[in-house]
Parts: sequence; structure tokens; C-alpha cells
Amino acid sequence: MKNDKLKNQYRVNGQIRVPEVRVVGDEGATVMSTRDALDLARQQGVDLVEISPNAQPPVCRIIDYSKFLYQQKKHAKEMKQKQVKVEVKEIRFGPQTDEHDYAFKLKHAKEFLEEGNKVRAYVFFRGRSILFKEQGEVLLLRFANDLEEFGKVEQLPKLEGKKMFLYMAPKKAGQAKKSQQKMDREKREAEAKEQQKVEAEQRAAENGLGQVKGADALKNLKFEED
Repeated sequence: MKNDKLKNQYRVNGQIRVPEVRVVGDEGATVMSTRDALDLARQQGVDLVEISPNAQPPVCRIIDYSKFLYQQKKHAKEMKQKQVKVEVKEIRFGPQTDEHDYAFKLKHAKEFLEEGNKVRAYVFFRGRSILFKEQGEVLLLRFANDLEEFGKVEQLPKLEGKKMFLYMAPKKAGQAKKSQQKMDREKREAEAKEQQKVEAEQRAAENGLGQVKGADALKNLKFEED
């Protein structure tokens, strides 16, 4: 069925009834009458295949039709394989999730987003724990903030029944922005390194000066003895 559908997409040989066509090949493109193009295809023992019927004039290739269909099928398969399949990964929290469990799930969420998947995080309220819905919202907002370098929020925390959902999508490669906390930390580390460098240079200078003074004092003492 698929092969029949593919065959019906193209006109070939006698099905091409326009007065002239543009024949493309490895050496370029040439406009000629359809009759001449058909004669050229017969001489080569192959077919005249119309590949772009809406062009002016229509574009054709001189090629074995079976080989052409195989190439088209192979190309379509390769394109399908290149398409990134986005999955939605779930992360579940309780309204009173401890720090260890939170860090564990945050790590997994980072991996999901880096792999190009979406993340649906939710807090499940069991029984009377629905009274802590504000606590669940704070948890999800913290979760989104900790992941801002890896993903963007598609839907803010929203309560649906006994679950509060947060949706996040991965950031495109090369566009991930550093969180403010990370930028501040890197700035502090750079300033600390610079301060250490300055202090080291000052100590070196002081040591050098001390050595010079010691040498001068030794010279003066030797001069007095003389």
C-alpha cells in the first residue's frame, strides 16, 4: 500500500504531457522538449520521472524509476530517524518531601531535560494533606527555579483534583542560561582568586624588600668593621 501511494506521487514517461521540461542531473539542468527528454531516457534504458510538477517548466530526472522510488523511500526513512522523539517524564513529590528525596528527583529531572525530554512534576495530596497545597506550590516553584538552567516552564503549578502539576520543556542546545545563584557563585570565586593573587604578590614583594634591607644592613656592618 505504501509503495502504491509513493508511485502515485510522480508522473513517469508517457504520463508527462507538458510541452517542455527542465531535466536535472549531475551536470546541471537543461530545458528541452518533453519528446526529446523521453527519447534521451529511452536511449539510456531508463525513465523520465517528473519530480517537481509545479515548477515552470516542470522538473524531471532521467533515472530508473525503481531506483528513484528506492532512493525516496530511503530518504524518508532517514528523515524519520532524525526526528527527535520528545517524551514526557514524570516526577512525583509529596507535600512534605525531604531534602534527600528532593535532591534525588532534581538530579533525574536535569537528566531528562538534557536528553531533550519534557518534565511533568506534580505533588500528590493524599487525604487531609490537601491542606498543605500552598506548601506543594512552593515546592514546585523551587523545583522550577533549580532547573532554570536546563528547562523553561510551560505551565506554572496548577491544582487538578488531588494533584498539583508543573510542566517544563528542555531549552534548546546552546541556549541554556546560567541561574543567578550560579553566576553569583562564579563571581565570588573569581573575586576570591584575584584577591589571593594580589595577596601573594604583596607577600612576594615584602619578602623581596626584606631581603634587600637585610643585604644593605650586612654591607653597612661589614663597612663599619673595616
